[in-house]
Amino acid sequence: MFLKSGMQRKFLEVVLERLMCPSLRSLKERGIKISYSCLKNYFNEYRTLPKELFEDLCILGKIDKSKLKFKELGENWGQCIGGKA
Repeated sequence: MFLKSGMQRKFLEVVLERLMCPSLRSLKERGIKISYSCLKNYFNEYRTLPKELFEDLCILGKIDKSKLKFKELGENWGQCIGGKA
């Protein structure tokens, strides 16, 4: 999933707030099966959120994803860009 720059971090902050989690580490206690370093990369927007994680966080945080502006990227979106260069 692709959110505009800065929006992925805000999305994760809203999820943390709604779940009353003080940090990313405590988010793992809520059933998220992703390492802390990956969560940190998503939070710092070094990597884009996978679709499954995005949907799980929307369910956990009770966020209506139809109200969010996001773009679903294809599986090979990075390869397409690199192949054209």
